[in-house]
Amino acid sequence: MDLDIIRYSSSSDDEVFELIPVRKYRIRLDTFNYFSDSEFIARYRFSEETVIYISELLPNFDNLNNRGKPLSKMDQLLIGLRFYATGTFQNVVGDIIHVHKSTVCKIVKKISHYLASLRVNFIQMPTNEEILRTKSDFFQIRRFPNVVGCIDCTHVKIQSPGGQDAELYRNRKGYFSINVQAICNAQLVFTEITARWRGSVHDSTIFNTSKIRADLEAGLYRGSSCYLLGDSGYPCRNFLLTPLLHPANEAERRYNSAHIQTRNTIERAFGVWKRRFPCLSIGLRTKIQTTLMIITATAVLYNIAIQQKEQPLMDNDEVMEEFDQIQLEGERNQFAVRDNVIATIFRI
Repeated sequence: MDLDIIRYSSSSDDEVFELIPVRKYRIRLDTFNYFSDSEFIARYRFSEETVIYISELLPNFDNLNNRGKPLSKMDQLLIGLRFYATGTFQNVVGDIIHVHKSTVCKIVKKISHYLASLRVNFIQMPTNEEILRTKSDFFQIRRFPNVVGCIDCTHVKIQSPGGQDAELYRNRKGYFSINVQAICNAQLVFTEITARWRGSVHDSTIFNTSKIRADLEAGLYRGSSCYLLGDSGYPCRNFLLTPLLHPANEAERRYNSAHIQTRNTIERAFGVWKRRFPCLSIGLRTKIQTTLMIITATAVLYNIAIQQKEQPLMDNDEVMEEFDQIQLEGERNQFAVRDNVIATIFRI
């Protein structure tokens, strides 16, 4: 609240000056008309048409009062998108629409909650009707048969959460993070995401406790051979095929080559996801529960971007990660499916 000097005259000849508080409103920026198309995309990571589409997906929640200058649903969505696009301090995010950083904090949490709730509509494993098309799309990459998804984990950097359990969030690379498991299809669309595990938890542990593993073991795709492709950090199973660390013949080398090039889709998906939403690569400074919602919310937005044919914000150069030094070995009978694939598909 600013103070203006108001001059007035009393009934006598004396002139009196009085300080009267006067509320001044900052004029908010009309982002849709102020920025060009390219400038708008650079700041919010989506075109104006897609932002309107996203706004229509959200429920009609109340405007934020903001001390007499209400923030509409669209204003709040733009603040949330601006935070995802920068990952910077919240007072910097608020400057573009002229709101206080405390308001930005409330809005980011609120928008992330509503966007994360859309995951059931935008992040789904292929249904029976979609399985054949998914397999065909993967087969076109490197002729690897019956693949319904590629799986891997990526670390999203966070600030230390503090408390006695803080060190549990420190990963093997030495920084605090959330270890996020995701599965994608051949179009780099996320079909499953799990964002709730501390950075020190191993990829295989996340998979072993996941719903997708329970579904596969329960025969969700019974009657049709379906494989996930994972790196050597996962144990080889009948439904999860991993590469060989030491291929001994040409068939095994051909299998490894096809496996690596097909599984590269999940590495590329992570790269495109983090490039569209730099907050994931720069690091999040929010509370843990808000952080988990932000990760899921950006995954939903990432799938929406692909669905709406938004232009990628990075090239599709392949990004390869090194295999884990130690391959997890399961029971010997778990290798039967992989051995059969090598012998029947990749033999000379």
